[in-house]
Amino acid sequence: MQDVIIQEIISSERTFLGAEVKAINAVSGGCIHKSWHIELTDGSQLFIKSTSLKNFPMLQFEADCLKTLNNFTNNTYLTIPVPIALKKYHNYSILILPWLNLEQGNQTNLGKGLALLHKQSSEKTSKKFGWDNEGFIGLNIQKSGLSNNWGEVFVNLRLLPQLEIASQKKLIDTKFNKLLDKLTTFLNRHNPKSSLVHGDLWCGNSAINENNQGIIFDPACYWADREVDIAMTKLFGGYSKEFYDGYKEIWPFEKSIETRTDIYNLYHLLNHCNLFGGSYINQTNDLLDKIKSEFESY
Repeated sequence: MQDVIIQEIISSERTFLGAEVKAINAVSGGCIHKSWHIELTDGSQLFIKSTSLKNFPMLQFEADCLKTLNNFTNNTYLTIPVPIALKKYHNYSILILPWLNLEQGNQTNLGKGLALLHKQSSEKTSKKFGWDNEGFIGLNIQKSGLSNNWGEVFVNLRLLPQLEIASQKKLIDTKFNKLLDKLTTFLNRHNPKSSLVHGDLWCGNSAINENNQGIIFDPACYWADREVDIAMTKLFGGYSKEFYDGYKEIWPFEKSIETRTDIYNLYHLLNHCNLFGGSYINQTNDLLDKIKSEFESY
């Protein structure tokens, strides 16, 4: 049924697409939305995400993130899809994007492109951290708010909401208030620049194209310490030495980067724990215990 709806929508947009639908094929991989590869009669190709009408804010957030990321992207090294249209149609929400061929290969340009994105955005930002509007990390809310205080933004708008969900579900130990105060102070001593980050940068949200450019997609953006993206690339693996070398060629890491990696990745493990449970519960508790132990005498 949805493919019929997709065809109706594409057909209704002929005025700016300039062609008829030639083929519609479902694309696997998403756990929240359904995805489609559209071929048009003029040879162009589209990628479409469809979801329920109630999830329209999720697609709106994604479109806003993609547009903002493109404002700071160096297209020599990095490609980020630019939204073509965002639609409500009957009971569906639809995001139309250009089709990109996702491949695997040398990740040097992916690293360079990410570094330039972080660096160029840090030079043009208002220096505040956070995001103007409520967003999403998977199905969970990513809270809005802007502040000059990085520690408070990450702890109060990222960690604390996830910790409260996990606590309510009885997935974790609830004794974390003193730890959060310590983490706020610790992160502020780092005194990072505010950069635009992808926000959900695991290997499933990046690739290489046929021109050896890096590609990133499915963002959960906010203004943050650039290290939150670097930390997540190490959480599930999939990034090569060439990726990190390419990044460091543009903007070297600080020597103390590893001291914050676990803290930043706790956010994503908590989110996975809250969304999927299973083995993520033990992984989250183990990491939480490790961080507590490290900050016991801090």
